[in-house]
Amino acid sequence: MRPNGFLCSVVAAFSIFMLSGCLSVGSSPSPRFYMLSSITKDQVTEKFDITPGLIVAVGPVNIPGYQDRPQIVTRDKNGMLKFAQFDRWGENLDFALAHQFTDNLTLMLPDASFQIFPCNFAIPLDYQVIIDIIQLDSELDKNMLLVAQWSIIHAKSREMLLTKRSQFIQPINPHDYHGLIQALNVSCAALSSEIAGNLAKLANQAKTKEGIK
Repeated sequence: MRPNGFLCSVVAAFSIFMLSGCLSVGSSPSPRFYMLSSITKDQVTEKFDITPGLIVAVGPVNIPGYQDRPQIVTRDKNGMLKFAQFDRWGENLDFALAHQFTDNLTLMLPDASFQIFPCNFAIPLDYQVIIDIIQLDSELDKNMLLVAQWSIIHAKSREMLLTKRSQFIQPINPHDYHGLIQALNVSCAALSSEIAGNLAKLANQAKTKEGIK
């Protein structure tokens, strides 16, 4: 008995579909995931004296909308955004930055205690550091630009004590995503140092005023 022609066609088409699917899956590159790195104790260039026992909340850390995605985002020579399909962040970038700033500040201001915002409402905070990343642009064959607007707020009175704008340009070397991550780590360490110095200055000034009273 001869097999049904229509049935043979269906089986053949299905076999081709399955084969092409297997080939496409097998040939697709595996995604690579990247993490930011905080400074280590050996990398701390300056520690700042601050009133012991102060508790500081770090965050929120806000990032540009075009960076709020799993893919690592860069620009080409024409300024067009490029979304890396297979080079991605290991966690949300805003969350990763909040952790990194908190870890860096903990080493730079060892007498203070740092919490990631939002934190337990029962914790008696003294200050809050809010960081808005206004611009985070990279060209893999050139530099990384980080522009941040950051503020220090008195946690109890909600008074803004200081607001500053900081800008960092760091060469990307090597010219790949590993180099980009390293450039971002260096820039964030420099920003952490700025924040630590100003936070210590404000806290020590407040302590002096209380002593005069």
